[in-house]
Amino acid sequence: MSDIERRQLGRTGLSVTVLGFGAMDLGGPPAASEISDDDAGLVLNAVLDSGINFIDTAVCYGTSEARIGRAISHRRGEFILATKCGCQPGKPMSTPHVHTSANIRAGVEHSLRMMRTDYLDIVQFHHSLTRSTWETEGALDELLRLKQEGKLRFIGVSGILPNLIEQVDSGVFDVFQIPYSALQREHEGIIAKASDAGAGIIIRGGVARGAPTDWNKRYYMLTGDELSGRWETAQLDGLLDGMSRIEFMVRFTISEPALDTTIIGTKNLDHLRNNVAAIRKGPLSADVVKEAKRRLDGTGSRPA
Repeated sequence: MSDIERRQLGRTGLSVTVLGFGAMDLGGPPAASEISDDDAGLVLNAVLDSGINFIDTAVCYGTSEARIGRAISHRRGEFILATKCGCQPGKPMSTPHVHTSANIRAGVEHSLRMMRTDYLDIVQFHHSLTRSTWETEGALDELLRLKQEGKLRFIGVSGILPNLIEQVDSGVFDVFQIPYSALQREHEGIIAKASDAGAGIIIRGGVARGAPTDWNKRYYMLTGDELSGRWETAQLDGLLDGMSRIEFMVRFTISEPALDTTIIGTKNLDHLRNNVAAIRKGPLSADVVKEAKRRLDGTGSRPA
């Protein structure tokens, strides 16, 4: 049994490690930088060997799904597998998503083949859809049919405000994947609401793309300068007490009581080991979280 903390993923009943693994970086260009099949396999096996039991990917993450199938399908019983639909199989992430029933089925069938599995634990809409979008062309109904066929177990959505409000209120989704970090607390309120309604909460962007080495990229409507500015204005370095910025960010994120797992992607084994080490130290103390939030409130990093 892993010594990484586990939490129940909402009403699904699934027990997930509080640190999950986002597999986009293993898919290669254009979604991520180049990595070989062998190196991707080393990372995926190291993820499982570390005790992480939650892996998240998507149809449009290049060769990510195929590499999961090749490298760890023989270890399928060791991990919970989540992917995303609406993407068009064989096309890059920049290609417009399609939410017809035919494309939803094609995506799920593609994921099953690529990852060499008989079932998917979670399938999430990749876009933050409105009700009219998931109803008009049968997208949700098709996922429900696939669930009845035993090809998937639970349904979710990778969402953002304002559509998250409608998604949570609909009551049809078992899990939500939501962006959240110390520097991007805009979704704090809706995360709590979704959790209180019984949904599982998967956090993405928990280290805001690397705090600060990768802040040159835009993430959830914020530029790197804005992310860096929030950190500096809040004077968060004064709260580190020997921690690295990355450790602080990771531990701040898992201090959110509604969080069930946070997915952090990397293709660097040292980064993976550091993330696991940070998680094993547990959440930040309540006093540090309270002070960090007080400082961050004035920077714009506060609940919407």
